[in-house]
Amino acid sequence: MTAHVSSPSSAAAFPGEPRWLDADEQRAWRAWLYSTLLLQDRLDRELTHETGISHAYYEILVQLSEAEGRMLRMSQLADRCLSSRSRLSHAVSRLQERGWVRRQVCPDDGRGQLAVLTDEGFAALEAAAPVHVESVRTHLFDQLTPQQVENMRDLGETLLRHLDAQAP
Repeated sequence: MTAHVSSPSSAAAFPGEPRWLDADEQRAWRAWLYSTLLLQDRLDRELTHETGISHAYYEILVQLSEAEGRMLRMSQLADRCLSSRSRLSHAVSRLQERGWVRRQVCPDDGRGQLAVLTDEGFAALEAAAPVHVESVRTHLFDQLTPQQVENMRDLGETLLRHLDAQAP
């Protein structure tokens, strides 16, 4: 159960009790959660349909494209993509089959592996980027006022400061 409507005073009276969401918080939480799930699903479906690249694969290509030398240790790439190492390894294998990523031994220690974005992978990312950005614009930013965009940025930055500080 995510929330139970109770008065704030009852939560304060029993410090061991859960701090249930009130009705407004519950509506806000569910609207935000469901809308982000729907948005992620829509972005993934459109990107996959138009380019053959899932949103998860697109994110891997983006992370590599933005890294120095277009390469990252597999562990760093997994962290940046919020992915398990086994899931990332599987995804990188699929991207290798397409010729978009290659693996190489890390020259620093010889134990780690690097994921390296190939020129073909960079070209695939360049071709997919306009589709992705148009989908983001259509389904997110075109639906918001400038004030809502500012509020969204403020909310996101507030949560990032908290959640990044809590990262393992």
